[in-house]
Amino acid sequence: MIPGQVHSWNFESEPDGYLINFSTSYFSSLLLKQEYLDKFSFFSGKPEQQVLLLKEVESTKITSIFERILKEGELVKPADDDLVKVLLLQLFIEVARTINNASNLTAANPYNHTILRNFQHLIEENYTKLRLPKQYAALLYITPNHLNALCNDFLGASAGKLIRDRIILEAKRLLINLDLRVAEIAEKLNFEDQSYFVKFFKKYEGITPDKFRKQYITTPYGTE
Repeated sequence: MIPGQVHSWNFESEPDGYLINFSTSYFSSLLLKQEYLDKFSFFSGKPEQQVLLLKEVESTKITSIFERILKEGELVKPADDDLVKVLLLQLFIEVARTINNASNLTAANPYNHTILRNFQHLIEENYTKLRLPKQYAALLYITPNHLNALCNDFLGASAGKLIRDRIILEAKRLLINLDLRVAEIAEKLNFEDQSYFVKFFKKYEGITPDKFRKQYITTPYGTE
């Protein structure tokens, strides 16, 4: 998951696995280009790209990397964890290879991958100001139809939906901050007024912001 992403856990049985948290600057001492991590689709913030079913061979390989990370973490001092970073990068690459076996995005045309990654970056930087696909297409020097076709073909969603999803994600993150009024959240997200924000949220989430907040109070979501 990415920083700020709202999520919750709902296990039907006792969970058994691994959980690793790290900051966006964790690899700064190791990577010359920090945007290297952007190549991994599971860091896009899209839930459908963050859950992967592994075959037995793949699962065994990835589990062994996790075990090595655990052992290394027990041996070295926190200030000397470069091998942990290397193992994490190996983990990311192995997962990416598994994903790429089922996807032709980078293999078919690296240019398409670059456009989509740039689009996702632009959304992250401008989602409170730019709401229309044509605005992003202009920044990418392509037509809105081309942008939409790429998003549908390789990400399984329209350009407009990707923009809306980011706005909704931020809205949820702000809504779980009980100190903020809905009107303040609407203003932070650059909506004309509270009523427009409420209509927008309900249209795509099926519930009002207030109801979402009440559900959070009843069954808290986690944030990362």
